[in-house]
Amino acid sequence: GHYDAKDINDDFSKEVFSDYIDALDPLKRYFYQSDIDEFKKYEKLIDDEIRDKRINFFNLTYQRLQERMSDARSLHKEILKSPFNFEKDEEINTDYEKISYSSNKDEMRERWRLHLKFNALSSYYDKVQEQIDSLTKNSDYKRKTSSVLEEEARDITKTSLQEYFEFADDLERKDWFSVYINSIVEEFDPHTYYFAPRDKDRFDIAMSGKLEGIGARLQKKNDNVQIIEVISGGPAWRGNEVEVGDLIMKVKQEDEQEPVSIVGMRLDDAV
Repeated sequence: GHYDAKDINDDFSKEVFSDYIDALDPLKRYFYQSDIDEFKKYEKLIDDEIRDKRINFFNLTYQRLQERMSDARSLHKEILKSPFNFEKDEEINTDYEKISYSSNKDEMRERWRLHLKFNALSSYYDKVQEQIDSLTKNSDYKRKTSSVLEEEARDITKTSLQEYFEFADDLERKDWFSVYINSIVEEFDPHTYYFAPRDKDRFDIAMSGKLEGIGARLQKKNDNVQIIEVISGGPAWRGNEVEVGDLIMKVKQEDEQEPVSIVGMRLDDAV
């Protein structure tokens, strides 16, 4: 009763187009309206590309996304150099489905500025509340000025964006291709999902409950691989030589001569 195969036609193509573009840029912070207008020439051609085994549409969107994300990296760093004025009343629309794409660089910069200010303001509020609590508990607590709290909040936003872009840098072309393929197969059948090879390995591990490794959860932090959890009963736990917070700099198998540096390596490759 759930399965309802769809015809691969222009209507199908339009649905895939909409879902795929939304998956690439859900907050509308990368693509310009001119990009969307250019992409729309494929809006009714995805069904033809599937039949002809072509990926021209994917190639175009993937390349453009890389360019726009590169622009955003520079843009957010530039914006976060200057303090935000939290005394100034401004509005931000977070109903992203209803807002339009930016038509030029000035609009895109303003969109990023409001987004970053909104994030920083949230951190600033938390810091103000923490300071109030500290003053309540300790009358000798050294109060920080609003400008210092603003700078700290901006630094938190800067670090958060840096970690986000580091994660994005680790994504390869095949990862983005998975997004495209899934926009197609999920439109055809919501119970079908494409796994890239690495994702298939993760799925097998989750289903089997078996994971061969050192018995630790790892996370990438500023080009370093950090241990964030040691699994009880695993090799790392039994060996008692590593602990949470350690950075893994190099890896060496018993039969290898030289250890391999994993600094800056993709997390999956490091694992």
